[in-house]
Amino acid sequence: MSKGRLLLANIIGIIVLLGFIAGGGYIYYQNENYVSTEDATVSADMMQIVAPNSGILKDWNGEEGANVSENGVVGAVSDGEKTLSVHAGENGTIIKNEAKKNQMVQAGQVLGEIADMDHLYVTANINETDLNDIEIGDSVDIKVDGDKEVTFDGKIEGIGYATNSVFSALPSQNASGNYTKVTQKVPVKISIQNPSKKVLPGMNAKVKISL
Repeated sequence: MSKGRLLLANIIGIIVLLGFIAGGGYIYYQNENYVSTEDATVSADMMQIVAPNSGILKDWNGEEGANVSENGVVGAVSDGEKTLSVHAGENGTIIKNEAKKNQMVQAGQVLGEIADMDHLYVTANINETDLNDIEIGDSVDIKVDGDKEVTFDGKIEGIGYATNSVFSALPSQNASGNYTKVTQKVPVKISIQNPSKKVLPGMNAKVKISL
């Protein structure tokens, strides 16, 4: 091999080595200074609007996108003898309409769903091994799939008191004696500061928590 080719090969080797060192340093820095996960979704406090009695739904104003106030009247149900008002249980926005004016409804039937769109938050599932590194008040960078061009600021508002597996419909049980350890995840509530109109409940999110 000529001296020129040998020199070029050495230069390329050094560049590749430096790339590995830089990549390893970046990964180490990220792991030491942040906890990140893509296992997160946008959430909102929600409440159902229900029929107070059986009868005909009158004066229904449950259109999707309508803003309602706590105890505000959104309709009425008449059984022919008495008429009871249908109330919204909290301030918010109707995100799902499940009824039509003048239809027959039953007592307790769900007529619509309200979400508090003014106080959206992210529920992130954090590995149990990372819980010792985070605490309430930590700053968080949030990316939402529905508005990828923006990084939203957030803060940890609450840390769950149990892993998600505790609340699963069929919690894992080991009767065979063959045990495989699985890292559990704990839900963490993260506020979103000034979310855009593109951010909606249920959207996927990615969070990076500063340690």
